[in-house]
Amino acid sequence: MKRAMLFPLIFLLTFTLKVAGQADEDPPESPEFTLVTINPANGQTVMTWIASPSPDVAGYVVYLYKDGEGYAIDTIFDPHATSYSAVRQGTSYYSESYVVAAIDYSGNISPLSNELGTIYANSLTDTCNNRIVLKWNKYPSLPSEVTGYDILVSVNSGAYYLAGHTSAETTEFLFGNISSGSDYCFTVGANLQNGLKSVSNKACVSVMVQKIPRWINADYATVNDNDEISLSFTIDPTSETDLFSVERRQGFSGTFQQIAQISKADADNVSYTDKTVVKNTVYFYRLAAINSCNIKAAYSNVASGMILQNKTEGNEILLAWNRYREWKGTVSSYRIYMDAGNGFSEISSAGPVDTTFSISIPDIMYTLRNGRVCFYVTASETGNPHGIQGETRSNISCVTINETVTVPNVFTPDGDLKNDLFKPVLTYTPVEYRLVITDRQGKIIFDTTAFLESWDGRDKAGDMVNEGVYLWFLSIKTPSGKNISRTGTVTLIRR
Repeated sequence: MKRAMLFPLIFLLTFTLKVAGQADEDPPESPEFTLVTINPANGQTVMTWIASPSPDVAGYVVYLYKDGEGYAIDTIFDPHATSYSAVRQGTSYYSESYVVAAIDYSGNISPLSNELGTIYANSLTDTCNNRIVLKWNKYPSLPSEVTGYDILVSVNSGAYYLAGHTSAETTEFLFGNISSGSDYCFTVGANLQNGLKSVSNKACVSVMVQKIPRWINADYATVNDNDEISLSFTIDPTSETDLFSVERRQGFSGTFQQIAQISKADADNVSYTDKTVVKNTVYFYRLAAINSCNIKAAYSNVASGMILQNKTEGNEILLAWNRYREWKGTVSSYRIYMDAGNGFSEISSAGPVDTTFSISIPDIMYTLRNGRVCFYVTASETGNPHGIQGETRSNISCVTINETVTVPNVFTPDGDLKNDLFKPVLTYTPVEYRLVITDRQGKIIFDTTAFLESWDGRDKAGDMVNEGVYLWFLSIKTPSGKNISRTGTVTLIRR
């Protein structure tokens, strides 16, 4: 049973007569307690009620209600009073419950009203998840049903705004994306079916969290001279993170797996070389920043290695590579480099969507030193939002061109720029070379040791020779040390 204790009233008039000579001993009816709320502007606890319908009400007593007992905290000597407010220090630390009773002029106290309590909200910083956890107690659903809760937030003493809404059964709210060094204050408002609202205390917290990177840029994943993949990542310079995880995925599907953990204080760049790669396999990489709670809190974009492959078809070498992924900018171009024995040099470029390139063997065969030619491809980045220009390189892919000799059997030196010259076609640069051409009588018409020199159909005096069949003698020493001697005929035709 609800009980009222410590009633402190002192009335000037302590009794009235119901009937001549008879004292009034009937208590008035209870008021209906409608709302308890905290005024966020001044921190006062505000209570409202519907007045008792009894005609002889002299005022109202406000009680703190604990464990089924009412402890009077104030009396309002006004029969028309329907509200009360006061600063209650405890509401900043816990929920307080109250009841109200009516008192008549004879000192009779009504039964205690229904119980209502304040909403106590408490905020806790969850730095491991970069959020604030807000919790509160349920507001009573009598006499009016709670329909839900509104959560308001103020950042750095700014204006309060609606951060979210929960159902009537939910008493927790997660506020994310918090900033270190900022102050956050929250209030929770219970929306009641009758249109009223009960507001909690202010729950404030100052946030000091480790700054995780706002961005991590994967600069490149490039194949080095040892067929390992070198990685570079640029870190947001405002970050306070000093622990990172290098993750790798093999192929175009599957999940990323950690392959290394790197600790580096004040890091603005993280480099790593993956020495466990399988040759000619496409790998994808990313870097994760690990916060002080050992949680991977930020990731870079993905970087992919480029694998260059080749095949020979007829007189062409066909190069093919996978496109580079996934810069924060875009690929501006691909550049093709070739080494025919004197070191790599750029021979051509390709557009950002191209992934193939062909090389004519006859166009390069006289530049070869040892019958072997190698290639690699680079990709360049443009439009990076952080001003970083990535550059990456594929593996080196080599082709061995067989030491072959092809000698034409007819040519037409008539000045039409078609088949006007005669010389053997080699797929390499010979160590030694001699070509001799004679007529049928054995007279030497042309003699050279320069493998790039061609016969144009003239004799040694510079005169055009007649149409007919001529003999040639070829002596070569190949780059591999093989000696080749051949002879044959060529027919000269003038049109």
